[in-house]
Amino acid sequence: MCRSCLSLYRRRIAPYVVHAGCSSAVFRSMRQRLVPMAEGIVVEVGFGSGLNVPYYDAAKVERLIGVDPDSTMLALARRCDQPQPFEVECLQADGQSIPLAEQFADTVVVAYTFCTIPQPAVALGEIRRILKPGGRLIFLEHGQADTTWRKEMQHRFNRFWGVLAAGCNLNRNPFQLVANARFDLRDAWQEKFPRAFWLLGSHYAGVALRLPD
Repeated sequence: MCRSCLSLYRRRIAPYVVHAGCSSAVFRSMRQRLVPMAEGIVVEVGFGSGLNVPYYDAAKVERLIGVDPDSTMLALARRCDQPQPFEVECLQADGQSIPLAEQFADTVVVAYTFCTIPQPAVALGEIRRILKPGGRLIFLEHGQADTTWRKEMQHRFNRFWGVLAAGCNLNRNPFQLVANARFDLRDAWQEKFPRAFWLLGSHYAGVALRLPD
């Protein structure tokens, strides 16, 4: 694919491909399990098209700030926006440089985003910075498979998949990324995807506390 065609695909087509794929039932079921745990002032890194918004518990959330670098995705989120019982604000910004103050958030939610961030360790450092002491990181991701042959296939297809799915990586290990960033992983779930989604490997989800500096 030529560079201009690739750029056009990334800007105009890939966001809709990602939105459609992440709207499927297999992702909705995990959102239903994890997103309602968020409370207080919530920052969602990788807000995308706003697919998590319906799952926040209005009795727990005071304010929601969605951070995403993609203007097309944020436009999709605003197009699908419905009145919420809590304040919702969208920021067009990179998760590797979040324009919020230190110790700003009670909860940070990350959903199917660590796979696309070029430097997830940098983003996790930013998440630590904006979380209050004892604040929680709630994450739900796909990542490295649990068998050798699936890992090999993920590695083989990773570059092509990244082009198709807006920079998504198939073979990262979210648990390892979170632990390396000095979070205390309190609850964790790892489950296989249904057969039709086998290339995505395993579902990784968990709740982690910000450790003291």
